[in-house]
Amino acid sequence: MEKKTIKEKIILGLDPGTNVMGYGVILVKASKLIVLQFGVIHLSKYETHELKLKKIFERVLSIVDEFHPDEVALEAPFFGKNVQSMLKLGRAQGVAMSAALYREVPITEYSPKSVKQSVTGNGNASKEQVARMLMQILGIKELPKLLDATDALGVAVCHHFQKGNVKGKSKSWDSFLKENPSRLKKTKASV
Repeated sequence: MEKKTIKEKIILGLDPGTNVMGYGVILVKASKLIVLQFGVIHLSKYETHELKLKKIFERVLSIVDEFHPDEVALEAPFFGKNVQSMLKLGRAQGVAMSAALYREVPITEYSPKSVKQSVTGNGNASKEQVARMLMQILGIKELPKLLDATDALGVAVCHHFQKGNVKGKSKSWDSFLKENPSRLKKTKASV
């Protein structure tokens, strides 16, 4: 009998920022999501915006070179009132995109609301709610100090749910729960 090969996909999620930038790398293996690495890039120690952009490019490129993701998912900047902040955030996102494109990795953008909706089922969820749901989905034992890291993982998970897994099954949170009932833990509120 011929053995079926299980296809795998690596997704790099990025949460662009000018002081702290989150990143998360997940491996999709059949219907399982496995965290390979997640963390933050500290940028506030660099004096100028140009140095921050250079560091973003270098660090994202090194993550791409280390993990060889098949796809990159980025959180699109939300519209704020401060035009200067939006401009800087847009530049940070553009530089992160450039690093991925430099290695010819395809990119998809998601709005913050889409990420929250995909991960929690609520487009208005807080960062803490997203982080706690990701702990359940990905089996993370402890919340990181900076939630930019879990935000980036959320972008990667959202991308997986939106694009479907490598078999083309899980396209929604409901599908994921049906395929992975052991990932759902009962809380006092749901009992």
